[in-house]
Amino acid sequence: MASAQTIQDLLRFLSQEAKVPLGQAMSKVKDLQNASLVTPAEIAKSQLESIRVIFGDEKAAKQVLNAAKRVAKKRTTSDASPTSPAKKPKPSFGEPLSPAQFEDSLGLPEACRDETKLSTAAVYTNRAPLVLAFAVTLLKYTVPEQPLSSRLSLAQAVVSANSRTKAVSLGLESGKSAEEEGWGEGQPVIKVMGREIRVMKRWGYHWDAKEDEGVSQETVTETPTHAELPALWGVDLEALKKSNGPVTVVSRHTSTSQLPIYTAQSARAYLLKSFDSPKAEPDTTKASPKKSNAAVVAEKERNLGLLLGALELLMESWASILSKGDLDKRAWSWYVRVRPEVDPGIAGWGGKGSVRLSDILALRRPAD
Repeated sequence: MASAQTIQDLLRFLSQEAKVPLGQAMSKVKDLQNASLVTPAEIAKSQLESIRVIFGDEKAAKQVLNAAKRVAKKRTTSDASPTSPAKKPKPSFGEPLSPAQFEDSLGLPEACRDETKLSTAAVYTNRAPLVLAFAVTLLKYTVPEQPLSSRLSLAQAVVSANSRTKAVSLGLESGKSAEEEGWGEGQPVIKVMGREIRVMKRWGYHWDAKEDEGVSQETVTETPTHAELPALWGVDLEALKKSNGPVTVVSRHTSTSQLPIYTAQSARAYLLKSFDSPKAEPDTTKASPKKSNAAVVAEKERNLGLLLGALELLMESWASILSKGDLDKRAWSWYVRVRPEVDPGIAGWGGKGSVRLSDILALRRPAD
């Protein structure tokens, strides 16, 4: 059986080198495994007909086969000339990524900005991931200097703070929050969707330095100049409280690993899995075909791209006339107007509903 890393490498090859849509690539992994075609080298040595049977299309089969031959030839040439100059290889499994590679790994689906599609589309979700999508998109306009990893972390901090406030109001949680008890004392604060979020500065994190030797997302380099704005992490104060960790101000010259943060990877994963298509009325005259896992993943990814597109069009329409502070203040009220309807009280906790993207588009600034 192929390892998880081998499967990841196969998906990366299909989606990046062979330019196969991710949903289709995921649906073909099992068939390629069954045919013992799990590496570019194995695919390159196979017959076109074998690949055509798997992909069901000669054009796609040729595309995959040609890409495999290019990759296999490149690797063979590299192995034969170890002393010749070559591009720096990507880190293998377990090795830290460079900042640029780390940011690339967090990529979200391309935002769809086709208003014709958006005006008739809807997503089925609960409220927390919708807050997350709003916050991630908002931060793209209020703190454009921040990398995607920071925007995801800060947005997740907003979701967690909002969820705890709601849980307290419903009686599901009690007692003071970590913030109220002073666990965030000394950490800088920024506002996102009207909420104050404790942050940690990521001194020396240069995500646009693609080829720096020996640099990883964990690396701290020299102190930046005053004019430079460091990347940020959202600090998980509740986790800090539970671990009984130190309540200290982190200087730019010390390690920051003792402070728990909201990770960008978990925020991204939450977004990718949270947006279904609205459920259609059941047709009792026909048996509904069951979707494959790959098809479900691809559908959720498309839905997220639609939602992000609608949110970008909304934020973009106001960003040219509102200050960043005013844009932030309005974002929460926009979310409240389009969030899914759920049952009141505890019965509605985690409840799902439909969000029509036309409702988001209707919040845009009126045309002059």
